[in-house]
Amino acid sequence: MNKLIILFLIYSLSGNQLFSQKEYHYEYYPNGMVKAEGWKLGEIRVDFWHFYHLNGKVSHEGHFNNNKKNGYWYYYSDKSTLLKEGHFINDKAEKWWIIYDIAAGITRKYQYQNNKKEGYCLLYRNNKLFKAERYINDMKTGEWTDVFSFKRDNPNASL
Repeated sequence: MNKLIILFLIYSLSGNQLFSQKEYHYEYYPNGMVKAEGWKLGEIRVDFWHFYHLNGKVSHEGHFNNNKKNGYWYYYSDKSTLLKEGHFINDKAEKWWIIYDIAAGITRKYQYQNNKKEGYCLLYRNNKLFKAERYINDMKTGEWTDVFSFKRDNPNASL
């Protein structure tokens, strides 16, 4: 009897996921175009998902764990140009993120912690580092326009 009660409690507390099967799921825009597709376990998003712009091109894609973005994600324009990419942990931006500004020819590599810029930002033009910035709690606290002064002021920076 005690085992039955324990199983019932586990089933109830798990949101009925214990006995759910993983199924491939589609979501649609009102016009019938696919808005998103990916795996669900019950009502929970898991594993790899694709999201789409109204024109059918991929908007963003990456992994979910228990309805939260986890792992490496990619974001695209409605013309399929890669805009940014980076890590999520429990639905928050973490580690390094790369932001592409194609029009300006600049690539920015930001460090994130708990969904905020925290650490360094390296700016590249034509794949050449031309500027570095430091962020604390999403606020810029330093800026260098040459590699020599950056290394002099930040000898322990691990980039």
